[in-house]
Amino acid sequence: MTGRTVLISGAGIAGPVLAYWLKRHGLSPTLVERAPQLRDSGQNVDVRGIGREVLRRMDLEDRVRASGTGEVGLRFLDDRGRSIGEFPVGDSATGDGPTAELEILRSELSRLLVDEAHDVEYLFGERIVSVAQDQSGVDVTFAGAGTRRFDLLIVAEGIRSTTRNTVFGAEPDYRDLGFYTAYCTIPRTDDDDLWWRWYTTTGGRSVQLRPDNVGSTRASLNFPGPPTGLDYQDRENQVRRLQEVFADVGAAAPRILDALADDPSSLYLDRIAQVRLPSWSRGRVAVVGDAAYCATPVSGMGTSLALAGAYLLAGAVGTNADHVEAFASYEREMRPFVDEAQKLPPGVPRIANPTSRVGVSVFRTAVRVAASAPVRALTSRLGPSSADAAPTLPEYQTS
Repeated sequence: MTGRTVLISGAGIAGPVLAYWLKRHGLSPTLVERAPQLRDSGQNVDVRGIGREVLRRMDLEDRVRASGTGEVGLRFLDDRGRSIGEFPVGDSATGDGPTAELEILRSELSRLLVDEAHDVEYLFGERIVSVAQDQSGVDVTFAGAGTRRFDLLIVAEGIRSTTRNTVFGAEPDYRDLGFYTAYCTIPRTDDDDLWWRWYTTTGGRSVQLRPDNVGSTRASLNFPGPPTGLDYQDRENQVRRLQEVFADVGAAAPRILDALADDPSSLYLDRIAQVRLPSWSRGRVAVVGDAAYCATPVSGMGTSLALAGAYLLAGAVGTNADHVEAFASYEREMRPFVDEAQKLPPGVPRIANPTSRVGVSVFRTAVRVAASAPVRALTSRLGPSSADAAPTLPEYQTS
């Protein structure tokens, strides 16, 4: 098994974790990333349950905690910006409420993971243009680095992965949840604090602001609608559409729209959708993370699934000389975690995005009740402990 070469496409979360563990298993990973360097963009991400366990096994949990955003919890706001209800971090039985105990910017987490996998080959500013495989290997042609042969190819790209679609022959089954979400980074103001602030208004629209630890504020605008292809349009058109949708919305919406008009470069807009594939491999190619099983941001489990999937895939490949058995083992171990994470509560995400004034009023009343001292005291005592709630990951012998 030692010396087998593995190309990993994507240097986000799953890619560098996979590279780290493959190296520990004695393989030779190469990681290709189309960006010329690690991205500074990206929103806050949660690390929960199985994801935290992977970080522990990499001795990274304390470093991730030290690099966290400092977010202290979730606060819902009314039309005048007053708090309706608050849910502080660590307020649940498991310690993983709306704000996880490990809350970090995606770019910061990616940087820590890449640093930990420092002794692998990286190809930044490069991308895959074609893939051809046979019984003994995979020939990968890059945009600028010619063609190279690898024993295996692992696709650790995003939900719209072009490499996955090229290999699998078509797009996967997207379970569309009926919403667009626009993420961006905006200047911090004196009014910004360490709370995740959530404002819900009519038309299923919401505005959210979240703190970061690099001097700015992370914002998102969410609204319902059928797939119109807006996510494939250029940023100027996307900004214009956001201005139309949120023209009559107060709260932080004008501030966000003004920031986007001045500088749309930080905008990332996409559909809220899950990825479902009947198989996570084809021949000598496998997929991991969002490209394989995106659970959507509303699940709060996307990052943890990427961490766990990378760990399990590396363990399967590192302990099985036969890639067919390795990929099958990876699916057997990972499918239960994915199936559970993709089971969203009934009505999500629409339940938190009411369309009428009456619906908004009912939602706010429910938030006030849920955030009340008696209810929070009760829920904090219910459920398993943090240790009991964490699923068990297999141990692998590594160097």
